[in-house]
Amino acid sequence: MPEAITKTINKVIYNGEVLVDLTADTVTEERLLAGATAHDKSGAVITGTCPYDVDSTDATAAVGELLEGKTAYARGAKITGTMKDNAAVAGVISAKDQEYTVPQGYHDGSGKVYIDATEQAKLVAANIREGVTILGVEGSMSGTEDAKPQAKSATPSADEQVILPDEGYNYLSQVTVAAIPYVETENAAGGTTVTIG
Repeated sequence: MPEAITKTINKVIYNGEVLVDLTADTVTEERLLAGATAHDKSGAVITGTCPYDVDSTDATAAVGELLEGKTAYARGAKITGTMKDNAAVAGVISAKDQEYTVPQGYHDGSGKVYIDATEQAKLVAANIREGVTILGVEGSMSGTEDAKPQAKSATPSADEQVILPDEGYNYLSQVTVAAIPYVETENAAGGTTVTIG
């Protein structure tokens, strides 16, 4: 009975033909998946220690697309995320020309942008002229509610005049401008003197 072979064999040639040749193999423990077994180039049995189970060289994830502190593997390397977690980010708009810029980062889907409650309270039908709709609220104000008109008289002047309602009134119902005084009188020279104003 032949003796048990105790040395490793990495190449077998039979009748001039190479049947097995491990000498050029590149497998090593760190390249072999953890728990898997194979023979290295010396012919020795090895057990894999590599924990990776996927080739990540074609991954496209970037640190800015991964939540801050989270880790992943991409392009053969471990990466740590830098994307800010904004959770339920919210914004309030209180002026018609105000804009809300959504911050860069992750949002959990429960955040809201809304009109300030004080401004919402003003959007009632009685505050909007009839025939006008603002943000879905159709107006019912005819324009005569709480009207406080004022009638005024004005004296002509050579200077420009701006006539506005006094405090406590919200519009002018009419403005009466007196006639420009015009007087003709005979003068000592036998002619007529015309006085205007």
